[in-house]
Amino acid sequence: MSAMIEVQVTDVRQLTPVVREFSFRAIDGTLPGFSCGSHVQVILPTEGRTLRNAYSLLGDPRDTGAYRIAVRLQEASRGGSRYLHEQVRVGDRLQIGAPSNLFALHSQARHHILVAGGIGITPFMAYLAELGAQGASFELHYAYRSGLTDAYAGELRERLGERFHGYDAAAGQRLDCTSLFAGKPLGSHLYVCGPQRLLDELKTLAGAHGWSDGRLHWEAFAAPEPGQPFTVELARSGQRLQVPGDHSLLEALEAAGVEVPNLCRGGVCGQCTTRYLSGEVEHRDHYLDEQQRGEALMPCVSRGGCRGTLLLDL
Repeated sequence: MSAMIEVQVTDVRQLTPVVREFSFRAIDGTLPGFSCGSHVQVILPTEGRTLRNAYSLLGDPRDTGAYRIAVRLQEASRGGSRYLHEQVRVGDRLQIGAPSNLFALHSQARHHILVAGGIGITPFMAYLAELGAQGASFELHYAYRSGLTDAYAGELRERLGERFHGYDAAAGQRLDCTSLFAGKPLGSHLYVCGPQRLLDELKTLAGAHGWSDGRLHWEAFAAPEPGQPFTVELARSGQRLQVPGDHSLLEALEAAGVEVPNLCRGGVCGQCTTRYLSGEVEHRDHYLDEQQRGEALMPCVSRGGCRGTLLLDL
C-alpha cells in the first residue's frame, strides 16, 4: 500500500441518525488531487485489530483544501463504522491512503444516468460537481428511506431541480429500474452505487436492453462477510496462519506482515488477486471469472474451506 497521509478531523456532521460526515485536512503539506469517483482507505485502529475501510470522496475535485467522506453506521459493523460514529471527534488524527479511482466518469458519454441506493449517493456528490462544471447532460435517481438514509436528499432536490428523481421507501415509492433504459439518447451511460441487489438488477436489465458492458459502470464497497475459521499456509515462507471467522484473509496476511497490493478491499478491483496452489476456496469476489478461480483468489473477500489447509503462492 502507498504511503499514508496524516490528517486531522476538522468537522463532523450528523446527517441522519445513521449517516455521519467527516472532513479532514492534511497535518503537513497539502492533500493530493483526486478525480470524481475516487475513494480513500481510512485506517481505523479499532479494539483488537486495525481496519482499512474504503470511503468515497465527496465534494468538488477542484477543491483539495479538505477531504470529506460520509459513513453509514452498519448494524452488523465489524467495528469500522462504529468506531467512526462513536469515537472519532473533531481534532482527532487519522491516517488515510492516497486517493484511488475505480469508478470514473466515462469521457465519451453523451448523457450520464446516476443511480444511488442509500449511502451509495456518496461517489455521486463529486460526480455532480464535475458534471455541473462541464455543463454535461445528466440525471440522478436516488432511492432512500426518509429520516434514515436520505443524506443530501433535500440539498440535491433543491440544487438539481428536474434532474433529481427521489424514491422514498418510507412513502412506498420504488425505483422502477426498467424505466431507466427507456427513451435514452444514444451515447448514454449508466452508473450505479448501492446494495448488491440493485447492481444485479441493473446488470440484468442492461443486458436485456442490449446495452454493452462498457456502458454500465458500478461500484460496491462492502465489508467482507464473516465465515468459518480456516488455516492458510504460505508456500514460499512456510508460515501458517489461522484466519478467524470475523477476519478476512487479507487482514490476516497484513497482521502477519505480508503486504498484498489492494485498493477496494471489497472484491471488485482485482488488485489483490493472489495465486493459490491447493485447498478449498470460497470465492466471494465480483472480478474473477470461473477459469481464473481455478488458480487465483481475492483475499479481501475470499475464504478457505473448513477442510484442510489453503496453500497460497506467497
